[in-house]
This record gives sequence, C-alpha cells and structure tokens, in this order.
Amino acid sequence: MNRTVSVIVPVYNAADVIAETIASVLGQTYTDTELILVDDGSLDESRTVISSFLSDRVKLISNENPKGAAGARNTGISAAQGRYIAFMDADDLWDKDKLAKQIAFMEKEGAAFSFTGYEFADKNGKGLGRIVKVPQRITYRQALKNTTIFTSTVIFDLSKLSKEDIMMPYVLSEDTATWWRVLKKTGIAFGFDENLCLYRRTGSSLSSDKVEALRRIWNLYRKVEGLGLIDSAVCFCFWAVRAVARRV
Repeated sequence: MNRTVSVIVPVYNAADVIAETIASVLGQTYTDTELILVDDGSLDESRTVISSFLSDRVKLISNENPKGAAGARNTGISAAQGRYIAFMDADDLWDKDKLAKQIAFMEKEGAAFSFTGYEFADKNGKGLGRIVKVPQRITYRQALKNTTIFTSTVIFDLSKLSKEDIMMPYVLSEDTATWWRVLKKTGIAFGFDENLCLYRRTGSSLSSDKVEALRRIWNLYRKVEGLGLIDSAVCFCFWAVRAVARRV
C-alpha cells in the first residue's frame, strides 16, 4: 500500500531559510517522502538554493504566474503522488520524528485529518519555549472558535479524502477555510499533542502576514461560512481570545 507522504512547501523569497527547511524534511526518520517545493515568483535566490537539493525525492515547480499561498499549495497538491499530503511553510522546521510519529498516530486512529502541537521560534529557528498544545479531537463547530490547527503540522490521508476536498480556496486565511471545509466532511480532526514543529516567523513565508487577521477571520465567518451576525460574533470573540493567549 502507498504510504508516501507528499510534503508541499510554497516558496516566495525564502532563500535565507529554505535550505534548513528542506534539510528538516530530508532528515526525517520516516523516509517514504516526496518533497514538492512550489516557487511562486520569488525575486531572490530561492530557486538557486533549491536546485542544489533536487533529486527523485525533491521536486521544484515554478508557477508561471504568481498565485499566492493557496495557489502554490494547490499546484503542489495537483502534482503530489503520495497517499498523505503534509503542508509546511518555507521557514518552518520539523522534529526529525514528526512524520513517523504523526503517520503512526493517524493509522492508529483511522484519521483522515490530523495536526500536532508546535513551538514558536525566533528568526534563527531557535525555540522560544512557547509551546502550543492541541486537543485530542476537534470538530467543525469547535474549530470555528479555535486557532489551534497550524498549517505546518497538518496531514491529510488521501485514501479517505480526495484532492478536490483539500484544494485551498482563493480567500484570505485560505488554510483556515480549508480546515473548516474538510471538517464538515470528516466530522473530526485528530490532534497529536506533542511539539513536533518550530513556527519561525521571518516575513519570507507566503502566509506570514497576520496584520489583518481579525478582519480575515470575520470575513470567513460571514462571507465564506455564511454564519449569522450573532453566531459570527460569538465565534469571533472566542477566536480572538485564544489567538492572543496562544502568543502570550
């Protein structure tokens, strides 16, 4: 049975960090992987850095026209050959056992959708001790009020979902919108509460700009999910409090 994990990394002006990110994937104890890096119009040396790693396991795709984070990930999803789809941002880092532990967890639970805990890191990739713990399970309604699912920890099982199910919409906060849509189908996502990822915010990631996060989440409630005003307000308050608490 195909147990390959396709790791999809959107890249935009990440020359300073992408080599470390690639190394953290290639250094996984789970070796049945393909790494798909999707360059989305980088103006720096990202493609040059990536080219030194290219092999049967490491592939580079360049979007002819920039498509943003959602489009870059969708390009990667379309090209993926693995049973499992794992997302990773270009400046984040994984524990060497991340894939081995998470895939074993998913197989044990029969999970179509899983995510893990993670730790905030500085620009040098050094953990800051601020670890985000995750629940064992989360439903769609719970996820509307919770910031806990982080993109670089998510894995989907394509034996239970289709590529169409996980394609990201072209909206702001496209990753969150995707988690909600998939949860409507799966009913539940499984959290593996172990810190297996370093979340490094350098500004080079396609998804790093959170200045308008509150406006984005409100737009998702009202225009994407079609929630009523009161329901949106309740979810928004819970979401905002947890988002602040996560960074304290």
